[in-house]
Amino acid sequence: MAKQAKTAISPTRAENYPEWYQQVIKAADLAETSPVRGCMVIKPWGWSIWENIQRTLDDRFKATGHVNAYFPLFIPMSYLEKEAEHVEGFAKECAVVTHHRLEPAPGGGLRPAGPLEEPLIVRPTSETIIGEMYAKWIQSYRDLPILMNQWANVVRWEMRPRLFLRTAEFLWQEGHTAHATADEAIQETLMILDLYADFAENVMAMPVTKGEKTKGERFPGAVSTYTIEAMMQDRKALQAGTSHFLGQNFARAQNMKYLGSEGVEEFCWTTSWGVSTRLVGGLIMNHSDDDGLIVPPKLAPKHIVLMPIYRNDEEKSQVLEFCDSLVKELTAQDYFEGKVRVLLDDRDIRGGEKSWQYVKQGVPIRVEIGPRDIASDSVFVARRDKSPKDKESLSRTEFIARATSMLDEIQDGLYARAKAAKEEATVRIDDRKAFEEYFAEDAPGGFAAAHWSEEPEVEEILKGLKVTPRCIPMDAEEEDGKCIFTGKASKKRVVFARSY
Repeated sequence: MAKQAKTAISPTRAENYPEWYQQVIKAADLAETSPVRGCMVIKPWGWSIWENIQRTLDDRFKATGHVNAYFPLFIPMSYLEKEAEHVEGFAKECAVVTHHRLEPAPGGGLRPAGPLEEPLIVRPTSETIIGEMYAKWIQSYRDLPILMNQWANVVRWEMRPRLFLRTAEFLWQEGHTAHATADEAIQETLMILDLYADFAENVMAMPVTKGEKTKGERFPGAVSTYTIEAMMQDRKALQAGTSHFLGQNFARAQNMKYLGSEGVEEFCWTTSWGVSTRLVGGLIMNHSDDDGLIVPPKLAPKHIVLMPIYRNDEEKSQVLEFCDSLVKELTAQDYFEGKVRVLLDDRDIRGGEKSWQYVKQGVPIRVEIGPRDIASDSVFVARRDKSPKDKESLSRTEFIARATSMLDEIQDGLYARAKAAKEEATVRIDDRKAFEEYFAEDAPGGFAAAHWSEEPEVEEILKGLKVTPRCIPMDAEEEDGKCIFTGKASKKRVVFARSY
């Protein structure tokens, strides 16, 4: 019997995908659970990935006319109560502050004291408090549009946490805009959806399906919710970003009005949209393998790691001098909205240990340099999108000339691989029996496009299969069909999947 190949991550994806995911995070030193239940500590390597996501998106928001601001972490409970559907949608997830100080308790310890006149909700999302401020700032049509974004943390009580995917506290950006007309607000909503999709595909190398959420899956209080849905390697869907057209619902609740050019007072039309640290989880599950994390070069904390190899002080001096000059030449080159990011690791530890660390952390290019390489003016190069044993010797000149094109090849290859996997696992289904077989407990599943009429009796069927309607694709053409569950007429197919 052939001996099974050893991998850096155990269990493998095929053996236990959820546990594999946790072990990739641990091996890459991205994050760990905190002493506070449901919360996480994001470590430097994981934080660097989030910083690169944040920086890239922030530049795009500003390029489309948005500005950053900051609003309070605490929201008076009465603000949420103004929009009934909104508060109902978030009530079970809210953390509530009821006291404003601590005092010594009898027998030792501390106890809450000083009850608040009104409980404060720890921000689950900010529509209500931002709307309260917009209502003060907006007087006439000349004050519109307001295009603001904030980078913040939010709290949604989570009983079954999973690092990056579901935690009680997580980081995100939330955009909030106010407009004079419905058309302007809808255009804003769809423009942001396109921005998210472009970022996911061209920066994260993660193919997505753009679509509108069904009524039951809409953001609480929204008129319509649009989403980008990505497929992970286990064929489950991940909602990677949402953009909401809120109509005038929140404007009415918060009395957000403006005086129009005709002298008539009208309610504003508003939007909200956001992505979160969940994107880091999506990146992990979309690209990584059984040897650890793989980071698309455009988001990698470091593009290239140089690992000097030497046996004595004389060799060390020669090798480090060669490496230092290589760092200068590489970091002078432009790559994706910045410079090539290089790490020179001259720690006194074994070369194999170093190399495996960077395999597990997903650094796109690893370079080994020893006295023999210097003698031939060459370097020994390995790429993270290939086998750890797949290495090649390149002349120094050739490596420097090819460094950025190699990063592009890795980026493009990751996207092509993920797109092919998504397309292979996307099917059209026209009857209930085939649908139930596709999502049977022992079946791999994927994305299934089927006709559907949103009826209450279908919810239990889907719940039993652990399947949800993900979206109505934006590029879906109208076609006459019948719901595979009820037989009622349907004009468009809905994408169904198991999801995170």
